[in-house]
Amino acid sequence: RWPMGRTASLRGSSAAAARRAAVVSRVMTPSRTNTEVTNLESALQPASPDSILSEVLAPVESNMDEMRQNLKNVVGKRHPMLMAAAEQIFGAGGKRLRPAIVFLVSYATQQLQGDSTISDRHKRLAEIMEMIHTASLVHDDVLDECDIRRGKETINSTYGTRVAVLAGDYLFAQSSWALANLENIEVIKLISQVIADFADGEISQATSLFNTEVTLQEYLDKSFYKTASLIAASCRSAAALSDVDEAVKSAMYSYGKHLGLAFQIVDDILDFTQTTEQLGKPQGQDLASGNLTAPVIFALASETSPEGAAELLEIIEGEFVEEDSHRHALQLVTSTGGLSAAQQLARSEADKALHALEVLPEGQAKRSLQLMVDYILDRLY
Repeated sequence: RWPMGRTASLRGSSAAAARRAAVVSRVMTPSRTNTEVTNLESALQPASPDSILSEVLAPVESNMDEMRQNLKNVVGKRHPMLMAAAEQIFGAGGKRLRPAIVFLVSYATQQLQGDSTISDRHKRLAEIMEMIHTASLVHDDVLDECDIRRGKETINSTYGTRVAVLAGDYLFAQSSWALANLENIEVIKLISQVIADFADGEISQATSLFNTEVTLQEYLDKSFYKTASLIAASCRSAAALSDVDEAVKSAMYSYGKHLGLAFQIVDDILDFTQTTEQLGKPQGQDLASGNLTAPVIFALASETSPEGAAELLEIIEGEFVEEDSHRHALQLVTSTGGLSAAQQLARSEADKALHALEVLPEGQAKRSLQLMVDYILDRLY
């Protein structure tokens, strides 16, 4: 079974299509034994998200290792008090998708300039984006009083709120200093806007809890501020440091924006479809806290199940005071078609991201950027 998202996104990957065609050709060779045919047929099965991610990261693995060590040194070397926290923040674990995207866009846009290498400024940009992203997560966990993130204890639960706030503040300060040292005014403006967007997103979310009149556009705006803005700005910044023309920089911004929106929509879907063990947090936590995401917005507007939509509306407006109302609300989001509509929205954003990559030359970096879209969508299955 090829999931719809993966089939759609692979239309943009000639390399993936060629691999499948080659496997089919080998399977059909009469001289093959039954065992060989079985092994080759297994190659046609859809890859798991983890295997896709490994392929995505392969071209930049050494860059990622170097970045991880540099980031641990940034926090821990000058301030030994934060060393243990730095190990927890930047140690092994975590997918580090954002800096990987920076490296891949850097290589792809450098290729347009006839260069197969990336500069030290590209490398610093990846570190800056990861520091900003991580600082925002550390502070989010303090604000939300989260003890667990992705199945692991948060910094504030392990070392206390004081250390967590200091670690987040220090990362923001270091990222700002490193950003200034890039000495590129376009990049400085782009990344400075991201930090403002974080605040806009948090304020927007905090002021719209349990607001059943929130629109899809308002949800997408909030998702852009909280997630997609960082990825979009980092992609355009990487292109700017490669000194490519405006059309390419614009396309890279579009790729990051739509990839980031797809990522957030998929995350919001998984809050309904994955177990507490898989999520590393309670299932449906966003809904329980009044944060109404794409699946809920679509469910409340359902035309195929107006009775279910009305029942869901009543439960949300009651803020889940009735026993078992939260569990029933999760079921209604599915039965009214909210999840399937959100999946279609994620695929639409993913297709826009793929289209933006058409300006890039063929090569490993572009293939990985295409496969990144596959990885985002394949988490749904």
